[in-house]
Amino acid sequence: MIISTVVLALVIVVFICHFFSSKRNQNQIYGASFNAEYATYLELDPLTVFTSMMDDLGFKFLRISAQWEEIEKTPGVYDFSFLNKLMDEAAKRGVKITLVVGQKIPRWPECHAPKWTVSLSDNEYRAAIKRFIITTVDQYRDHPALEIWQVENEPLLKFGECRFFEKDMLASEIDIVRQSDPDHKIMITDSGELSSWRDTAKAGDLFGTTLYRVVWHKRWGYFSYDWISPLFYRAKLWLTGQSKENAFISELQAEPWIPDHDVKLLALDEQYKSMSLARFEKNVVYSQRVGFPRAYLWGAEWWYWIKQAKGVSGFFDFAKTLKKE
Repeated sequence: MIISTVVLALVIVVFICHFFSSKRNQNQIYGASFNAEYATYLELDPLTVFTSMMDDLGFKFLRISAQWEEIEKTPGVYDFSFLNKLMDEAAKRGVKITLVVGQKIPRWPECHAPKWTVSLSDNEYRAAIKRFIITTVDQYRDHPALEIWQVENEPLLKFGECRFFEKDMLASEIDIVRQSDPDHKIMITDSGELSSWRDTAKAGDLFGTTLYRVVWHKRWGYFSYDWISPLFYRAKLWLTGQSKENAFISELQAEPWIPDHDVKLLALDEQYKSMSLARFEKNVVYSQRVGFPRAYLWGAEWWYWIKQAKGVSGFFDFAKTLKKE
């Protein structure tokens, strides 16, 4: 009797999850993230890729980063010249930018502090981050391409090669950005699968979740999150008291998550284990079932590389078809 009741309860739960997550948000808008350093690693011209993402793929919303180690190579000396080019090219096309600022930004090793910060004390390090954020916000708060500030990237997730990040630092950095620029919204991001969002979902004006479907771990190998219902993400958001209208998918997986190898040398069959064209299409459908209004695709640099270096254009062509505005 008890077993039958448990089985019946599980069937009901599965049915409810399927019913409430089967509807697709056909109006979901797709943007994309871009990282110049990764494009360079793939032997692509970063500015060419960036402009093509707007001109050829039609993206109207892009997420880029103010990379601390590139901008402040010498203490107190700031070089925004390349980031200015990206922002200006976006403004020419009416494209809106989410600009990530802080020590932890998208792409491994996650934290991108300049080498000179190694010798700083903890208090000196925090002061250096504060100065960098203030300077960056002052640089771009009036830029016509700026739409959203993202403060740090998954700041409370212990992932990446980072010196440290204390919880109170996030609130402090949000205050710094808000005081310097009260006119633009602030987004805070977190892991879709590895966090409860309790401390991040309401920290800013907007919330962004990552959404990875097939990953690789050195201990377990490949594994997928296909068993997780799209309702899982909406339920977590509901538990934080946040509205789905203020939530984005900040990183929707659209490139392979591979073993510790050079992607340029790894066989395509191996890469397709975590990102085939069928998987790309499946991830898009899944994101629509999550139901958030906007999703930023993660992997545009790889689409260009696999098209140029391997003659595989399917990922690029599929990205063209997605709703951009």
